[in-house]
Amino acid sequence: MTVEYIRYNITPEQIEVFIQSYEKASEQLDASEYCVAYELSECEEEVGQFILRIEWTSTKEHLNGFRKSKDFPEFFASIKPFFNDIMEMRHYKLTNVKRNKR
Repeated sequence: MTVEYIRYNITPEQIEVFIQSYEKASEQLDASEYCVAYELSECEEEVGQFILRIEWTSTKEHLNGFRKSKDFPEFFASIKPFFNDIMEMRHYKLTNVKRNKR
């Protein structure tokens, strides 16, 4: 499994539309066999700072599976207005340092 993090800087006037766009785009993530989980988080200390965390089955399946699937064009159309607001978009591999108290 790999984790993709996408950091956004969204203007205050666009926050509501941004969240709605990802609510719509989440339909394609839900439909994808390559997407394990996702969450969109908003920074409490700095208005307009968001992180999208997506767990993919692998980086390869994200790039060559999801991005080449029938779900990707609609996903990208939903979030395309915010593409230039991306500050970072990278894949990370998990380490053994973790704890989950859920």
